[in-house]
Amino acid sequence: MVKRVSLAGAGCPVARALDVIGDWWSLLIIRDAFDGIRRFNEFQTGLGIAKGMLANRLRDLTERGILETVPASDGSAYREYILTEKGRGLFLVLVALRQWGEDQLCGPDEEHSVLVDTTNGDPVGRLELRASDGRALTWSETYVRKLGEGPGLKR
Repeated sequence: MVKRVSLAGAGCPVARALDVIGDWWSLLIIRDAFDGIRRFNEFQTGLGIAKGMLANRLRDLTERGILETVPASDGSAYREYILTEKGRGLFLVLVALRQWGEDQLCGPDEEHSVLVDTTNGDPVGRLELRASDGRALTWSETYVRKLGEGPGLKR
């Protein structure tokens, strides 16, 4: 078995993010936490994940500050998992994945879940990348400036 290499010190923010949330179980746990799932057995039942795997992912997400445990909301002896501010910061990541999946993986007449606005029940608008002056940007209108590079255009 190949040992996992840590990307925690990488110079690329994408690599660092994937070091924390880069496996599908972690992202699905985070998705479910946004949907209001809070208890171990609810995560396990909903995802169909093995208990040991779930325990490892929950521990890792808690250690990395994505989730925290709190006393059960019903006053029982159980602990519940809730998203931290750092975890809630992943909302747009999940929306972007959802919208990409809708566009690229769901057929036009295929039923699938939809993210809706709680105010009016309408589907949320599409995410767009915007320049600091408000212009919509595509991938070809951006570039990544590597560490130590000046501000010049690299295309």
